[in-house]
Amino acid sequence: MSPNICWLCKIFRAEENGISSKVSLEEVLQWSQSFEKLLTSKYGPMIYKTYLKTEHSDENIEFWLACEAYKKITSQRKRISVARKLFTSYIQPQAPNEINIDSPARKAIISNIQEPTQSCFDEAQRIIYKHMERDSYPRFLESKFYQKLKHSLQTNGNNSMVN
Repeated sequence: MSPNICWLCKIFRAEENGISSKVSLEEVLQWSQSFEKLLTSKYGPMIYKTYLKTEHSDENIEFWLACEAYKKITSQRKRISVARKLFTSYIQPQAPNEINIDSPARKAIISNIQEPTQSCFDEAQRIIYKHMERDSYPRFLESKFYQKLKHSLQTNGNNSMVN
């Protein structure tokens, strides 16, 4: 592997990230079409999260992904447990990974946390999505991080990065 793409090695190690195949140039180029395409692609969320860690703002994508998983929970007991973890990690004032949401959204979660529904975090998730879409997503697309990844794939003969 050439030295100019060794910085990608850590990202693509199967042992660290559970990636067992490859990311393609086509996928990476689609990320620039819309924020939704980035978040719904196979490797987009993981790559974006890695970038956000360099900005010390990965709590937003972590919260958004946790909400996606939370919405799929069918057991009320598990939903209560996970809702409380989300609340203590991201919502309550001075939480270790506190996200930036408005007071009405925070108050709505606080009032529903005892008996949380599948949708109790939807407004906070929507706010965080909009923050990322307006703020960190454009920076990601302009970043050396994304540009190097794209360039590495464009100059790689088979247009893909393999583990």
